[in-house]
Amino acid sequence: MEHPPVGPPPGPPRSPRRRSRVPRPLRLGATLLVLVLVIVVGWGAGLVLWADSRIEHVDALTDAQNTEGTTYLIAGSDRRGGEAVNDDGTEGARTDTIMLLHKAPGGNSYLVSLPRDTLVDIPGHGGYKLNAAYAFGGAPLLVETVEEFTGLAVDHYVEIGFDGVSGMVDAVDHVNLCIDQDVEDEKSGLSMTEGCHDVGGEQALAFVRARSFDPTADIGRQQRQQQFVGALMDRVASPAVLLNPLSQVKLAGAGSDSLVTSEGTGIFTVARMALTARSAMSAGTLTMPIEDPEFQTNNSGVAILTDDEDIATFFDSVADGSAEATPAESG
Repeated sequence: MEHPPVGPPPGPPRSPRRRSRVPRPLRLGATLLVLVLVIVVGWGAGLVLWADSRIEHVDALTDAQNTEGTTYLIAGSDRRGGEAVNDDGTEGARTDTIMLLHKAPGGNSYLVSLPRDTLVDIPGHGGYKLNAAYAFGGAPLLVETVEEFTGLAVDHYVEIGFDGVSGMVDAVDHVNLCIDQDVEDEKSGLSMTEGCHDVGGEQALAFVRARSFDPTADIGRQQRQQQFVGALMDRVASPAVLLNPLSQVKLAGAGSDSLVTSEGTGIFTVARMALTARSAMSAGTLTMPIEDPEFQTNNSGVAILTDDEDIATFFDSVADGSAEATPAESG
């Protein structure tokens, strides 16, 4: 006698178990990639917050009617007290580097050096060299003076202490700078031979400050200052810095230590400014029109004289994005 089979009745045949088409090592790699991204983003956010908290702010902006686009006033200052006397007799802090960076509504960006010896009308003081505005009234008076001279309303003020230039360069190890002659300048400490060289912070600082060896004086110096800005942006954007956490920490510390910005201008704004500056320099250079580079003044010695109509036309073209930059030389 046959016995019925023990257990549940046989069901429909089971389909073979479908295996994942993603190999196990690949899934593990994707998981690790996500983890790395989380760490990198978290690291970056933390670094930004840390750097942002270290920036000093100053009430520098005026209530001037806003102009289209975005305008940054960048000043390189010596905030080490009354160790030196300016050419016009003012003591204390100085701004030997003054640049106007403007991103026009149509997208064109321009970086214009404003020579410190430019003869301007400083509100409440009369005709003096441009850098005297900072000595007379700090960042607020410098902003007001530049706005009246250029006709552009300043949206963001960014001041970099000269000591910070050296620190930022050392944080990224070096920048590559080029010069067209052998230089031994005792006043600035610049010592370079003709050609292009990787230089550290001390020589980079001397490079942006030197002018006594140059027969073009302030004009030549402003060209070297623009070259330095471009070289620093290139170095910061290099893999050697972007992929090096130690360099990032050093750069964030050195940069934020040396920065003074207008209220509401934080590290993200400074980063956007850097990208705009890099775009402007890659497009070419603009030189402010000058009528007489050796104009003898009554109370400021030799200054740079400009023509009001030429200046108005020039900065109108910067404001609307129609100015034509001189293409940057390759190599």
